[in-house]
Amino acid sequence: MYFRRHPLALRRRTPFLAAATGLLLAGMSVISACSPGSSETADASLAALPSSDQSRLSAYYDQSPKWRKCGAPGFECATLKAPLDYDKPSAGDIDLAVSRKKATGPGKRLGSLLVNPGGPGGSAVGYLQSYAGIGYPKEVRARYDMVAVDPRGVARSEPVTCLDGKQMDAYTQTDVTPDDSREKDQLSAAFKKFANGCESTDRTSKRVLPHVSTVEAARDMDLVRAAVGDEKLNYVGASYGTFLGATYAGLYPERVGRLVLDGAMDPSLSARDLNREQTAGFETAFTSFAKDCVARSGCPLGTGTPYQAGQRLKAFFTQLDSAPLGTGDPDGRKLGEALATTGVIAAMYDEGAWPQLREALTAAMTKKDGAGLLALSDSYYERDPDGTYTNLMFANAAVNCLDQPPSFTSAKEVEDALPSFEKASPVFGAGLAWSSLNCASWPVKPTGEAHRITADGAAPIVVVGTTRDPATPYPWAKSLAAQLSSGRLLTYEGDGHTAYGRGSDCIDGAIDTYLLTGTPPKDGKRCS
Repeated sequence: MYFRRHPLALRRRTPFLAAATGLLLAGMSVISACSPGSSETADASLAALPSSDQSRLSAYYDQSPKWRKCGAPGFECATLKAPLDYDKPSAGDIDLAVSRKKATGPGKRLGSLLVNPGGPGGSAVGYLQSYAGIGYPKEVRARYDMVAVDPRGVARSEPVTCLDGKQMDAYTQTDVTPDDSREKDQLSAAFKKFANGCESTDRTSKRVLPHVSTVEAARDMDLVRAAVGDEKLNYVGASYGTFLGATYAGLYPERVGRLVLDGAMDPSLSARDLNREQTAGFETAFTSFAKDCVARSGCPLGTGTPYQAGQRLKAFFTQLDSAPLGTGDPDGRKLGEALATTGVIAAMYDEGAWPQLREALTAAMTKKDGAGLLALSDSYYERDPDGTYTNLMFANAAVNCLDQPPSFTSAKEVEDALPSFEKASPVFGAGLAWSSLNCASWPVKPTGEAHRITADGAAPIVVVGTTRDPATPYPWAKSLAAQLSSGRLLTYEGDGHTAYGRGSDCIDGAIDTYLLTGTPPKDGKRCS
């Protein structure tokens, strides 16, 4: 699966993305998925933790953060300790990076609003300081302390590390549409090298790798809630952040305050189904882009139907497999099929990126210049011009490969599933199917599985879905809202990944009203 973040989480790094978080796929983009591939949703339901749990962990719940100035003016930072292993608190601690910006007023303070941009692997602290703490509606920032915690293994919270910059460059260029047994072996070897690197690169990674699950990160969020003095958690999570927020609600339903889950994931689906349905989501998004493109003069994908445009793009990818394009990259990277595919997928997250994608495709397809698509791919992987990468992709794999069993465990399983993936997306299906093999060699056994989340007894929870969302397909929002006993489905009829803060007055008004007054939108409300 591709990495899940709200588009605005990338604004500081990727001007072409207009809104707030996003999500990656199970590919060389390294998001794994869930459990082996039946097409049925899980029957198991996440159980709430006993009320005695807080007393057992009183040493952690009684912490008082020592806030200090950090980042931009008005922001403070602190470090909280959490047990590395919640089942064995004596096994040691993990340090969690927390940041906040206090409510600016006027109006009565409503407590804290925790935010998470998704991933897994996206820095919530970075998102807070670069967007949420200054870009959320001023009425919301006036009434709430804006708060974020980097999940364990992410960014400032004892980050997982797997490969150095040069190794990541090689990894991201690995052919994910193998044509013969040699290329299949090369792909499997690349996944294995990545996985082994996460355990051997440094001591921190090896130590935290078995303990970066979503359940553990959700339990950390409850420590943050207590540390900032709130009885209930108020939260806005996007993309993967919806899974994190829903997990919190399932574990602590009585502590749910005002929860917004934007661009929802469906926790009840197996890994294979998540990957296949997300593959279809990217096809839906590409069809929308192609329909717009072919109606314009000079569209690099020609004229005709979106399907015909897709076939031309697929043929272009095939050409790159054997004849990569020059990019002018100082490190000598060329644009092959893998990087080009990632570049196109990156632009699917936000329709505001479509003009940039048209320009990049025009340069690549007519001028043999791959620089534009390489730039899109680099933004997606969070690769800096100096050749270094953030730990986004490392944490992404670490969390997903721990949360559920791998989507595929062998090349044979991928080959058997190829027809269904290619049916879901003639353009992206094969590559995304093979990419779903990335957790097969993971050095730590998964601790979770697909499950339903009902959060019985929780206050109303707003679940937001976008009808042509590429990364978290709309049916996932419908499913999560139906699973949650207090779920309220809010629908945005449009393009792009997630909806809040991306230009719809209807969506923003409904969510702002809920955050400020506690009144959720009517279940089933639709906006455009």
